[in-house]
Amino acid sequence: MRALLLSFCLMLTALVAGAAPLTPDQIAAYVKPPLLLGEQIDETGVFSLIDVYGKPAGYVFETEPLAPLPGFSGAPVNLLVMLDASGSFIEVRLIEQNEPIFVSGLGVAPFEQFLEQYRGLNIATPMVVGTPYGNSGGGASALTYLDGVTKATASVRIAHETVLAASLAVARERMQGIATAPPRAPDPDHDEPLDWAALVAQGIASHHVVSNAQVQAGFEGTLWAGDDAQALADPQAPFVDLWILDLGPPAIARAVLSAQTLEELQQFQTLSPHDEPILLIETARHGLVGEDFVRNTAPDLISAEQGGLPVALRDADLFVELAPGLPEGRAMILRADRRLGFDPASDWDLTLQVQRAHGSFQPVIGARSFSFTHATPERFFLSETGPTALPPWQEALRGRAFDIGLLTIFLGLLIPALLLGQSRLAGLRAYVPLRLGVLAVTLGFVGWWAQGQLSVVTPLAVLRGALDGGSLAFLLYDPVSLLLWGAAVLGFLLWGRGLFCGWLCPYGAMQEFAHHLGRGLHLPRLPLPDVWDRRLKWVKYAVLVGLVAVVLLAPGGLETAAEVEPFKTAITTFFLREWCFALYAGAWIALSMVTFKGFCRYVCPLGALMAIGGLLRMRHWIPRRPECGSPCQLCRVRCNYRAIRPGGEIDYDECFQCLDCVTIHDSPNQCVPLILARRRTTQGRQNLL
Repeated sequence: MRALLLSFCLMLTALVAGAAPLTPDQIAAYVKPPLLLGEQIDETGVFSLIDVYGKPAGYVFETEPLAPLPGFSGAPVNLLVMLDASGSFIEVRLIEQNEPIFVSGLGVAPFEQFLEQYRGLNIATPMVVGTPYGNSGGGASALTYLDGVTKATASVRIAHETVLAASLAVARERMQGIATAPPRAPDPDHDEPLDWAALVAQGIASHHVVSNAQVQAGFEGTLWAGDDAQALADPQAPFVDLWILDLGPPAIARAVLSAQTLEELQQFQTLSPHDEPILLIETARHGLVGEDFVRNTAPDLISAEQGGLPVALRDADLFVELAPGLPEGRAMILRADRRLGFDPASDWDLTLQVQRAHGSFQPVIGARSFSFTHATPERFFLSETGPTALPPWQEALRGRAFDIGLLTIFLGLLIPALLLGQSRLAGLRAYVPLRLGVLAVTLGFVGWWAQGQLSVVTPLAVLRGALDGGSLAFLLYDPVSLLLWGAAVLGFLLWGRGLFCGWLCPYGAMQEFAHHLGRGLHLPRLPLPDVWDRRLKWVKYAVLVGLVAVVLLAPGGLETAAEVEPFKTAITTFFLREWCFALYAGAWIALSMVTFKGFCRYVCPLGALMAIGGLLRMRHWIPRRPECGSPCQLCRVRCNYRAIRPGGEIDYDECFQCLDCVTIHDSPNQCVPLILARRRTTQGRQNLL
């Protein structure tokens, strides 16, 4: 016992200092060629990334200054994020984390493997942690699912929200033109009969004309004013006669393209689902591209912008054959990436550059630009945000719906049975096997399957969050544990600590099974003397106070100090940890074979917190008689928890709701006052005879 207490003290004195921000040299070590670390560009620690020519290529930053979302330890997860100029993740690396499950439970390797999934994804891509339910919809607007980490889904969800929050903050501030919300995409299921006349009448095909006179006016008074004889000879003739159509909606594409071109377009959309194809038909003199134009590149005479920000256009490299009845001229299909902020259902401007050359030898080039506004009706597109991810707490609820449903049924049966049928339950001849069956569900389902082992780390993280003024949203990431906390609080009002400690604690159930195994093996019982039992019951409060002190004075050491709880080893990782942790957790189980639930009674800081919560108890729920304690001591002698005082009163702070004393109290064959009363009645009848 002294060795165990010494180990607790060592754990409680472990102080881990918080890490300072990375230095530029440390960050540079993470940046791989051909990229280089640039200058720090703001006080939040955002650095630029540059290429070998010194041109901007992206950003690198730590998440903690930008998105300090608290984890289950109360401390944020700090990650290093690298984004390229288009908003795609180059790398996400783990810098510091204090999540209990990853500190020494599963280790950091699964966490690092989770972070590798971000590589190549764009910040505008809707992403969630979990698995798709039913038909995900497919196509450009479907959610991207990141595989979580078994036994640590809640922690990686917090990390995921940290990555997104920090990255979007940088994108909004530094990466104008990058979409920070899911893009609006064409609705593949929208269909309506359209022909060229309908497209023109509804403005779906917008028509824009610039005459020779308008172009001439642009060059009037310049070196190039007399360099277009055709414009001077026929000023009213069109220089630009342009039609603009968005081919993303299938109904529009079918109305304007030949069958072969439509098939090629559909193949293009399959390979490039984020690109919006734009059809341009020019029937006058402009011609859309210059003599040096190269297919599959950005045309030098065409540009676009939306909302004051540039829209990158590039040739889609598709041979264009139009349907019969369309204007004849030069036709080409350009593509704009919706992930980079382009919204085809909102107004955007296409600009054509008109060039003139003055002189025959090394001519001087002059240019004027003409802009045209276009938009496609919203009915052809999905909602602006598409199938966005649910809020994290809703996603967590959906991901754990099966477990939550079973746990709700379990609690819905257990709590009413204990509240309304306590005496009937305790009086069953098969009560002990029934109780062990319930504890088997607690250990197998609540603990090992649903990972619902509560820990003192959670309320301590709440304390830290409250002191730091941080969010407590991390509680919503683990709805199973939150439901168990709700049941525990309800138990405080009805029974004290007994509901959770006696029925819902997986590690407590494991110790109780060890006790029965010890009885089956006929091992001796080694109860402590009463005086030591009373003294050692205060140790758990000292451990709790020590953990609170760590939170207040050295919060970085909480994860180390919290190893006083063997729950992570025995329940979360099923003893698959370093030998010292497994030995520590197993030692308490072995001790329970000879000393009943020693950890729960003497050391458990969560039990101490539950006992304090039990002060909310509103009733004395264990029946007593005047004879209890004097002269009868049977319940007290048989109470494995020693939760009955010599006078017969119940010490509810130490009661685990095993109901053994209720069984004795209600049994005419065990309760001494009932036996004596029956004997007196029988003797009185005999005397009358």
